[in-house]
Formats: sequence, C-alpha cells, structure tokens
Amino acid sequence: MTAGTIRSASSSVNGDGIITYGSYVGGKDVPSDQWVHVLGARAVLDDSFANLALKRKLDRGDTTLSEAATNAVVGRVAVADANTIRMAMYSAAEAAAEWRTMPLSVRVDGYLELMHSAITDNIPTIEHMLTLEGHPLELARWEISGMLAASSREARQFYREQLWRESTTGGQRQIIRRQPDGVVCVNPPANAPMVSALFAALSIASGNAMIVRAPRSVPLGIMYAIHDLLAPVLDEIGAPAGTVNAVCGHPGPLFDAWLESPLVNDIMYFGSSRTGVAFERRCVTFGKKPILELAGNDAVVVWRDANLDHAAQAVTEGFFGSGQLCMIPNQTVVHPAVADAFIDRVSARASALRPGYPDEEGVLLSPVLRHDAFRTCLDDALSKGAVLVSGGSGMSLDGSTDGAGFFLEPTVIRVNGLRRAREILAVEHETFFPLMPIIVPDADDDDELLTETVEFVNTNLYGLRNSVWATDDAVVERFLTGIVNGGLLKINDSHISFSPPLPSHGGTGLTGGVFGEANYPVLRTTHLQGVSIRSGATAPRYR
Repeated sequence: MTAGTIRSASSSVNGDGIITYGSYVGGKDVPSDQWVHVLGARAVLDDSFANLALKRKLDRGDTTLSEAATNAVVGRVAVADANTIRMAMYSAAEAAAEWRTMPLSVRVDGYLELMHSAITDNIPTIEHMLTLEGHPLELARWEISGMLAASSREARQFYREQLWRESTTGGQRQIIRRQPDGVVCVNPPANAPMVSALFAALSIASGNAMIVRAPRSVPLGIMYAIHDLLAPVLDEIGAPAGTVNAVCGHPGPLFDAWLESPLVNDIMYFGSSRTGVAFERRCVTFGKKPILELAGNDAVVVWRDANLDHAAQAVTEGFFGSGQLCMIPNQTVVHPAVADAFIDRVSARASALRPGYPDEEGVLLSPVLRHDAFRTCLDDALSKGAVLVSGGSGMSLDGSTDGAGFFLEPTVIRVNGLRRAREILAVEHETFFPLMPIIVPDADDDDELLTETVEFVNTNLYGLRNSVWATDDAVVERFLTGIVNGGLLKINDSHISFSPPLPSHGGTGLTGGVFGEANYPVLRTTHLQGVSIRSGATAPRYR
C-alpha cells in the first residue's frame, strides 16, 4: 500500500503522490493558505534531523514541496482559520437540529452498519494511515478490531436497547429514552488520533453532530477518516451536511472557541490527567459537558492458581507500542507463591519483542521520546528497593543496545511488598513507556492478601481497566464483588481485547474525572428523558 493509492472525492493527490486535505466543514472541503505536512512511516527513523527540519520549513512556508524535491513527505492538511472554525460550529448546530429527528433505525442501524462496512472494506488503507501515525502494523490491526467491535451487530443492539425503552401500563404508554446533547467537539490524542476520532464518532448515532480537531503533528489519519470513511456513509443515509466536521489547528484557540460558543454542548477530551482535570473545570464553568479520556494506570492481579503462561502473555501486552497506550497493563500484583516463575515468563516474553519500522510485520515496539522520564522513573524505583529483572537500556532500530537509540528495551522490575509499593512513581502514576513493575506482596495469609489486593486496586488514583487471573471460584467472586474501580474488569482474559458490547474506553478517578465511568459515546453524549403518553382526552391522574 502506498500513499499515492489513496483516493477520494474530497482529497487530491498531486503528481508527486502527496495527499492533500482541506478542512471538512458543512460537507465541503475547505482549503487554506497554511498547511502542515506529514512524513512517511520510515522518514523520521531513517533521517530524523533532516526530515523534521524539512517539515518545519514546509509548515512555516519557508520552502515548497517542489523546491524540497523529497520523497519523505506523503501528505499535507490545511490549517483552519478562525472563520473556518466558526463555520464548523454553525454547520454542526444546524445539522444536529435535523439529524436528531431521524429514526433510530437510520441513526443506529443504518449509520453504524455502514460505518462497520466502510472500515472492513478499507482495512489496508486504514493500516497504512495508522503506520503514518507511528503505530506498528500489529498494533494497528488490534485498533481496527476495536473499531469493528464498537460498530458490530452486538454493539448496535445494545445501543438501541439503551437509547429507547418502552412499555404500556394501564393504557399509558411510557418511554424512557436518551436524547442527543447536540454538538459534540472532540480533541483526540496525538498518539492515537484517527482511532480516537472514529471512537468519538459513535456519538453521531445518538443524534449528535461532531466536530473533531486534527492534531497538527499527525493530522492525516483523521482527515482520511472524516473525508473518506464517515462522510460518504453519512451522505448515503441522507444525513444533513455538517453532521461531521474536521478542522486542524492549535488546541488553545479551538478550545476557547468551543467553550465560548453557545452552539457547543459536549467536549470529549483525550490527554494527560493533569491537563484534562483542569480542562474539566473550565468546561463546567462554561456550561459544557466534559467527557474525559485521560491516562490509565491499569493493574493486573495474578493469583496462585492462575494459568501463568496465559497471564504472562496478557501482562506482556503492557509493552505493546512501547507502553504508549492508555488501556494496557501498567503494573502487576502476583501471588508470592508463584512470583518467581511468573516473573521469569514475563521477562522472557518481553525480551523477545523487537523494534522496527511501523510498516514492518511482527513489530510491536514504537519509538519513545521520553527517555529522560523513563530513566528518572527507573532510577526512582531502584533507589526505593525495586530490582531490575530485565531491560533498562535504549535500543537502536536493529535491536542492539544503544543509549541514544529511538527505542527502549521492554523493562521488568520486581517490587517487594504491597503496602509501600505506591511510594514508587512507576506504580503510583502512568508511565507511558515500556516499564512493568511486578509487585510481590509479603502477606502469608491468603484471606488477608485478598483483602489487601482488592484495596490496592480500588485505591488506584486512576481507573481505566483492571484484570484478574485466578481459577478458584471463591477467589474470583471476591475480586468480582470487591473491585469497584475502573470502567472495565477482565477476568482470565486478554487485558486489551475488545468484547462487544462491553465498553472499550472510560473510567474513574484520574482516568475519567469527576463524572468518569465506562464510556459509550453513543450514551455519554446524551441525556435521559422520560415520556408519558395517554391516548384520548383523559383527566389528569395523580396516582
């Protein structure tokens, strides 16, 4: 798959194979006199200094693509000006007023079924776009499976059941329904913009219109998803122009415009917990509903009777993408009776993972920019008694040890003792690099250890996903009834797998903010309403 093979009615490809997207507003492609440029999947790794310097010159307008005469650039996206941003909000508000009147059969079944088909029919191109965002192919395929799960038949049935429930009692027709909030603005993360935008686009099924910001650093995937996947689907089912919109720009001015506009109802924000929690307060001040997808610090518990091979495989998922995903394992608590055997298994699996180009088969590790933060976190853990089991160094593209390399070795550390484990930064907070603390409690009594482990999971500052590995029914029941933290609990299952209609996103604490819970965009961007209908002219009844 090459960039030049991507075609649509709203994008253009010049003679050099450069894909060009304008903003997408009111069903139209809107150009600009300012552009941001996108490098190929291998360009940064092959010659980072030269190619990033060229990108900066192109973005500033100091040179042109014809003058640069390079194969490193594969696309460009228009930067939206203030008027384009304003028109996107007007278009969305106008569309939302019409779109919400469409029946559920069109909004849920029609839209999501066609969305599912559009993703299925375009998997090679979607994979290519994800590698341009730096996602290894294997990781891209997992992300695509998540998109398909969220729009699957099982998911659609669940959404319908939640959006409209009806019964008749004593001649009275009673409806409990969820009504769309209106205009939903979306700020996806720079580490996974396209899949996050498609996840947020589920909110359209409940009758909302959407505006999504394409990050200036990686805008191409979002623009492809909006122009070439969602817009044709919405056109086919007769949705009004403006139901979906996309603009690329700096977050500050866009956020201000969204917050200050009376046309905007909800803002879905992906980002760090520190900035997200502060943004939540701004949203409430301006009367907007904040829907937060922030950091995760997921815990895995491995009990004495767990299948250690399967559990080790699940914990190794914490190294996928070099740990730069929110919904992967970040820490593990393992029963002391099986700790040594389990740690050996995880270390062996982690050491077998290799770096490489994102479009190369079999690669699961991504480049990591935060090497200083990794070393600070690792040094903190070792200074507080943790033991380095494997990894700990930088790596070059070929997998050799290199302190100046783009990659980091998947790193396993052993933390002895549960009660003081959170004094270690790598346990207390999300790390976002390939560092897995495996915590070995020192309690001898299993009943006491169960209680302490459940409390440990529940007192995590974050609350995205948790998973447990155990076979004893009584132990499983203790974890099932005891763990209340998080948006998703997995038992004896892959930590990162998708299982519709279970949620894939959302959580509590520093993951979802004050209003955090499992996030179904179809539901989170709605409000509950009750309806009572009596046929004929009847007198009011009070009981």
